[in-house]
Amino acid sequence: MQSPIRFSSCRGVAFGSKLPHADPFAIKMPTGDESPASRSIFSLGSSKDYPFSIQRSISKTSSHFCDLDLDHEDHDLEVALERNDEDKQRKPALPLLAAQKKDSRLSIILLDQGLLTVYKRLFAVCLILNITGLLLAATGHFPYARSRAALFSIANILALTLCRSEACLRVVFFLAVKILGRPWIPLALKTATTSLLQSLGGIHSGCGVSSIAWLIYALVLTLKDRENTSPEIIALASIILGLLCLSSLAAFPLVRHLHHNVFERTHRFAGWSALGLLWAFVILTISYDPETKPYKDDFGSRLIVQQEFWFTVAITMLIILPWLTVRRMAVKVYAPSGHASIIKFEGGVRAGILGRISPSPLSEWHAFGIISDGQNEHMMLAGAVGDFTKSLVSNPPSHLWVRRMHFAGLPYLVNMYDRALLVATGSGICVFLSFLLQQCSADVCLLWVAKGIEQNFGKEINEMVRGWPEEKVIVHDTAVLGRPNVSQLSVDAARKWRAEVVVVTSNPEGSRDVVIACKAAGIPAFGPIWDS
Repeated sequence: MQSPIRFSSCRGVAFGSKLPHADPFAIKMPTGDESPASRSIFSLGSSKDYPFSIQRSISKTSSHFCDLDLDHEDHDLEVALERNDEDKQRKPALPLLAAQKKDSRLSIILLDQGLLTVYKRLFAVCLILNITGLLLAATGHFPYARSRAALFSIANILALTLCRSEACLRVVFFLAVKILGRPWIPLALKTATTSLLQSLGGIHSGCGVSSIAWLIYALVLTLKDRENTSPEIIALASIILGLLCLSSLAAFPLVRHLHHNVFERTHRFAGWSALGLLWAFVILTISYDPETKPYKDDFGSRLIVQQEFWFTVAITMLIILPWLTVRRMAVKVYAPSGHASIIKFEGGVRAGILGRISPSPLSEWHAFGIISDGQNEHMMLAGAVGDFTKSLVSNPPSHLWVRRMHFAGLPYLVNMYDRALLVATGSGICVFLSFLLQQCSADVCLLWVAKGIEQNFGKEINEMVRGWPEEKVIVHDTAVLGRPNVSQLSVDAARKWRAEVVVVTSNPEGSRDVVIACKAAGIPAFGPIWDS
C-alpha cells in the first residue's frame, strides 16, 4: 500500500495526497455512480456548476494543518496496512500504482512558480547593472566609481533597506492602489505593478550581493594604497564585509528553509552590528587626512556634505522606524480547536493589511494576516504549526509584543482590481476575511478549502464566511467532501465570476499549481512567493 504524500507549509496549511496525479490537489473525476452528496459544495455553491471538482475521499482525509500527530498518522497507516493484508486473503490483488515523484520543498522554493519569475529577473537586473559598473570601474572607464567604491556599496545597502522598509512599502502600496485602482486603467498595467511590488525581494537580494562585491573591490583598492589610509579603516571595512557575507549566507534558501530562526537572528544582529560599524567607518574615513596621517577633530562640516553620511543616516532611520512602534499589548487568545488559535487586538485595520507579533521581540517575529471589520478590533488566525503557534493553543498568553506599524503585502493589492477571486486553503483564509467584513473597492469572490471548518476554525470564523452572499462563496470542507482539484476549481470559479485576477494563499506547492493553472487559462494569478 502506497504511503500518503504530504505537503506542509509554514503558513499553517498542509495537503495529503495518496494517488499519483501530476497535480498534488488532483483527485479522480467523479462517476455517475457517486451520490449527490459527494459532489455537493459545503453550504454554498452548486454542484451543477462544479460537478467534477468534489468527491468523497477514497483515502485518509487530508488536513490543512501542519501540526498533525505524525506518529498517530503512521499508526493509522500501519493499521490500514494490516487490514489490507487481511483483505488480500479474501480479495484478488490489485495492481500497484506507480509511485509519484514528489518535488522536494527546496526545489519548490528555488523554482518558485517558474524559472524566470519577476523576482529572479529583478535580482538578475540589479546584479548585472552593478557588475557592469564594477567592470567599468576596474578597467578605468568609470573613474567616479573607482574613487568612490565604498559609496556604491553603501548605496546598495540603502536600496535593499528601502525594499524591506515596511513604512516605505506601506506608502508605495497605498499610492499604487490609489493611482491604479480605477476601472479605466488597463488590466495589464495593474498586473505588471502587482508582479513588481510582490517581487521587490529580488531587488533586496540583488543589492545585497552587489554591496558585497563593491565592498570587496573597495577593500582591494585600499589594500593596494594602504600607505594613504589607516589600519583602523581597513579593519572596519574587513569586519563589515564579513558581517555582510554572514548575513547573505544565512539568507541562502537552504539555510533559511531549514533553520529559519538562525536566519532571522543572524540577519538581524549581523545587520545591526554592520550598521554600527558603518557609522564608525564613515566617520573615520571622512576625518582621516592621508597627508598628515592623524584624524581631524573638526570633521563635522566635512561630514554633512558627504553622500556616505546621508546614505547612512537614511539607512539608520529606515531600520529604527519600525522598532519605535513596538509595544507590549494585552491580547485575548482562544483556541477553537487544537489546530488553531485566534488572537484579538483593539482597533480596526484596513482590508489586506498584515501584522507582526512576537513573544520575544529580539529573537523572533511572526507575520499573520489581519481580520477586521475596520471598526473597533482586529484579530489574527494562527494555525498551530510551530513552537510559537502551538504555544498559543496550549498556553494562551495575556500579552504579546506587537509592531503597531502594520504592513501591506500582496492581499492589499486586491483593492487595485474591480473583480477578484480569492483562493485560500486552511488558515490562509485569515488574510482574506477582511474583504468580506468591510466595504472595499474590489468586488471579491471566495473559494476556501479546509478540513473541519467549524470544528477547527470555530463558529466565529464560519459565520464570517457565511455572512457573505452565497453566490460569491464556495466553501469545500475536505473532512466531508474529500480533496478537490483546487487548481481546476479555481480556474472554473474565476471564469464563472469573470474575475480579473486570482489571488491564492496556500502552501508553496498549492500556490504554485493554482497560479500556473490560472495563467495557462489566460487568467492573471498571484500567490505568495518564497521571499515575498
